[in-house]
Amino acid sequence: MRALLKQKKLSVCVYAALMGTPVVSHAYTLVDEENRHLNFTGEAAAGLFNSQETYGNSDPSPSWQEGYIKYGLVGDQNVSNGQLFGAISAITGGTRGDGDAGGATTGDELKTAIEDLYVGYRSGQVEFSIGRQQFSVGDGFIINGDALNLGSGLDAFTAGTGVSPNRGGGLWLAPRKSFGNTAILRVGGEQGWRSDVYWLQSDNAGQASTEMAGINLEHNNQYGVVGFLYNQGLGVDTQEANFFGLAKRDGQTTMSVRYQGNAGVEPLFLSGEFVKQTQGDNSKDANAWYAEAGWTFQEMPWSPSLNYRFTRYDNGYDPLFYGFSRGYGTWFQGEVAANYAGVSGNNIDSDIQSINLTAHPTEMLTVGAVYFDINDTRNGTGSNDATELNLWAEWVVNPNLIVSPLISYYKPDAATSVQGNTNKNLYSQVIAIVPF
Repeated sequence: MRALLKQKKLSVCVYAALMGTPVVSHAYTLVDEENRHLNFTGEAAAGLFNSQETYGNSDPSPSWQEGYIKYGLVGDQNVSNGQLFGAISAITGGTRGDGDAGGATTGDELKTAIEDLYVGYRSGQVEFSIGRQQFSVGDGFIINGDALNLGSGLDAFTAGTGVSPNRGGGLWLAPRKSFGNTAILRVGGEQGWRSDVYWLQSDNAGQASTEMAGINLEHNNQYGVVGFLYNQGLGVDTQEANFFGLAKRDGQTTMSVRYQGNAGVEPLFLSGEFVKQTQGDNSKDANAWYAEAGWTFQEMPWSPSLNYRFTRYDNGYDPLFYGFSRGYGTWFQGEVAANYAGVSGNNIDSDIQSINLTAHPTEMLTVGAVYFDINDTRNGTGSNDATELNLWAEWVVNPNLIVSPLISYYKPDAATSVQGNTNKNLYSQVIAIVPF
């Protein structure tokens, strides 16, 4: 969390690359005319991972590698009273080594597929686009692209079911984030009222190929952004939904109200969201919410920021298409807990407290520590309670290389957890991102 744009430079680069957003300054211009533009954009990322414990992988201490390269074209053409725009891109990527610690990948994944393929028209403060593209709401607590990148780790369980969840691997890097088909109407500018009216169709088996539509309404002023979301589940693939327990998405209603900003006090950071969810299969309604407050000590060396957040997920809450947005812990709360052990935010009721300390030794280097305390899991039994400490850094080596190492110390409280024991786990990863 940074109150100053200058302090955000490093993390914005890292997050943009991980979220699949082209870093425009590194695009190659192919056509640059008054009425038309065409750019080649690309990025690549690779990661090295090691876990001393397993949560479904047959190797007791797996090590694996993930990587991808994204390449494509982005262009626009001025027309009468507006502008046509569009993009096409593809991703080649996968997983090698032992596969991830959760067993979603085996290390044999490699896939090339179209990622973005959309066209649109904009005029003034109105924009409409259709096709294969990303879509996010707020800071990604509910929707942050279609970023679940499963591999072949579930093949043995899906044999004969007609379900094929292998999306090409790359579980942590999650390079594939576009919804299979969309229609999105955006109205409004950066200030004041704006809205998104959308229809989204996933082609991701791990998400039960969910179809949904909704409206996002938000108001941006000097005090922050207030947002309202209504999301209606329209349908699922029945076989996929039954396998992954997502049949409730057919007819599911999700509504939320959120706020993020500084309330007019520059060093202050406030963020919160309350979600009410009604399940389409008439199972019990479920809510989720979080509240976060932070402060940036601008006059101190390294301009440190200290944030506290409390999150509550009800039993049966469906986190939908949440994802990595504004930094480590949003919304994978604990690198081990959320990505592999499955004890935070994944259809499991829990209370999660986190304390995040971030500092900036140089303009090109950010370091941080975030502690998670996960409690009241499994209907209050505590069978998945855990604590985790993540230590990380983000270093812009040069305009074409960003490096982010992380070390995690994870401890389950009960032997009944997914891990099956109370052994401490020392997990490590190093991510390298290459915008070009």
